[in-house]
Amino acid sequence: MKLEEVVKSIKPTDKSVFVKANERLRNQAKPAGSLGVLETVSARLASIAGKLDVHLKHKKVLVCAGDHGVVAQGVSLFPQEVTHQMVLNFVNGGASINVLARHANADVHVIDMGVNFDFADDLNIFHKKIAKGTADISEGAAMSRSEAIKSIENGISVVEELCAKGSVDIIATGDMGIGNTTASTAIIGVLSGMDLAKLAGRGTGIDDEALKNKIKVLQRAIQINRPDKSDAIDVLAKVGGFEIGGLAGIVIGAAAAGLPVVCDGLISTAGALIACEIAPIAKEYLFASHKSVEIAHQFMHSHLGLEPLFDFGLRLGEGTGATLALEILDASTRVLADIKTFAEIGIGDCNLD
Repeated sequence: MKLEEVVKSIKPTDKSVFVKANERLRNQAKPAGSLGVLETVSARLASIAGKLDVHLKHKKVLVCAGDHGVVAQGVSLFPQEVTHQMVLNFVNGGASINVLARHANADVHVIDMGVNFDFADDLNIFHKKIAKGTADISEGAAMSRSEAIKSIENGISVVEELCAKGSVDIIATGDMGIGNTTASTAIIGVLSGMDLAKLAGRGTGIDDEALKNKIKVLQRAIQINRPDKSDAIDVLAKVGGFEIGGLAGIVIGAAAAGLPVVCDGLISTAGALIACEIAPIAKEYLFASHKSVEIAHQFMHSHLGLEPLFDFGLRLGEGTGATLALEILDASTRVLADIKTFAEIGIGDCNLD
């Protein structure tokens, strides 16, 4: 299905169920609002599912991987080879995301969107490679417009394929790609119009001199490419990444399938930004897991109008924060469905506000 068709197929969440959920929460045998964010997100999940008793049994963590030509400019502490090495680590179950996903009873699926490496055809990943990494954004566009659209459509197709294979109740997004904090910062810089020097963070842990260089690289990329902030596909094509396009497609695909989707850190949220610029209704299906230490991340949340669920000082990516959030969201569904109301336990009207 083409991108335009998928975007048009996205339906608003059920506002009547949202109202019913909040009514039940207010009447539960506890002070109204006393479980805070758990109540807020439980009502949103109910409106997505169209029912009050929501079960998030089948959890999928989708990690999009891609390489970036801009690493040639010294913006990362690690070499590009780490991208494909980490993909193999994900497949073998030895990475941070694998450990947290096992704890959350979630399945990890890796998508090669544009890694500069030839993976074996029988490797247990989604083979969606557009090209072997983007071009250097400090010298020109990261990719063509058609490649940008293809990257989004590839992300959508992963959601469609997973849903066709079996039950999916919720999706968490993650990323892998050396150099991708630079591309992600460029995206929010364009969309927000903010000073890149105030947005740029240390990524993998670069020092002061490398950070100064990263800021100059970002400024040069914007100046050379002049992305159109009113056209999210142009922004993705000019300064984005293949995995960021894939992440955008996953958000759009999840919304089209009526599934909640949790975005992880800076890179996953950059994908969510692109998705919600293209398909604004998708925001109704979107949750933000955490506030990362990357400076630009908080401005992404502000731009999206999303409140992150927690702040644990995370800065890894991979979907680690989003996977932790799966457990919080799962707990919230039980708050809504299982806590008895005053009427259900035989107590008359009681106001515990």
